[in-house]
Amino acid sequence: MSRQVTDTPPTRAPRYRTLADTLAREVRSDYAPGELLPAEAALARRFGVNRHTVRRALDELVAAGMVTRHQGRGTQVVDRRLDYAVSVASKVTHNLAALGIATQTECLSQRLCEPPEAIAQRFGRRPGECLLCVDTLRHIGGAPLMLLCHWFDPARVPGWERRYRGGSTRALLAQHYDLQLFRRRVRIEAGSATRGDTRHLRCPLGAPLLQLVSDNVDRDGTLVEISVSRARADRLAYHIDFDSDEVPS
Repeated sequence: MSRQVTDTPPTRAPRYRTLADTLAREVRSDYAPGELLPAEAALARRFGVNRHTVRRALDELVAAGMVTRHQGRGTQVVDRRLDYAVSVASKVTHNLAALGIATQTECLSQRLCEPPEAIAQRFGRRPGECLLCVDTLRHIGGAPLMLLCHWFDPARVPGWERRYRGGSTRALLAQHYDLQLFRRRVRIEAGSATRGDTRHLRCPLGAPLLQLVSDNVDRDGTLVEISVSRARADRLAYHIDFDSDEVPS
């Protein structure tokens, strides 16, 4: 007896998923962060589908972190988040340059002042003793990305305020002080934008921020700097990469 063989027809993707793929390609190529997509009714007319299909397609983009919904405003393209590696010897400027992204760092202020108690304790300072505080703002493409507060042992960087006018602090440390720093400890926590953050980072009051505190030591393991960065969570994502080859010997 002969056996009849039939071909199984290929399974077609659901209509909403096909539409989601089309919209995702258009978001990547045709829309800037912050722009609004057309209304659901307009998308339904354009693609010849019902609004339920459009809504499910947009749900896929929301789940992928490409768009967000705002009641009364519509569906908005989110900022693309930069993936920033945090390693023992990583430098923000160099890491972003490796991604083909140029940065500009503005010096907001620098002064000798009494640090917060937790930072003073890590430096072994007594109450009333000062550290050098350097506040900077990092921009990418003219848009603010990250506020940084650098606390230095002033004895290790004499004349800093005379030399530093902006740009990479790590480059100045290497050029004038023969210092290469390594992260010894990192703490990452969530925060909310204060009024000062909103002014510099151009984000709403209470917007989610990522705060990273790094203890940075020299090759002998002596603490030289504690840096505190506050970045917009919609523009930056950290991943930890502590390569043993980078640990100072």
